[in-house]
Amino acid sequence: MDTTKYVYWKEEEIWLGYLEEYPDYMSQGASLDELRENLKDIYLDITHGHIPNVRKVAELEIA
Repeated sequence: MDTTKYVYWKEEEIWLGYLEEYPDYMSQGASLDELRENLKDIYLDITHGHIPNVRKVAELEIA
């Protein structure tokens, strides 16, 4: 099973979030479970090439 980190928060009555590696692609849900499902869909779309020109976050090691 693959895993990925995500950032989430609640604003009034809606849950918002994005995948940590892909911060440009936010989603929302009426519940935290719905948000997670929506983020899974985004992850699958990105990793299967359905979304073009995806920007990624990476870490650069400085000596």
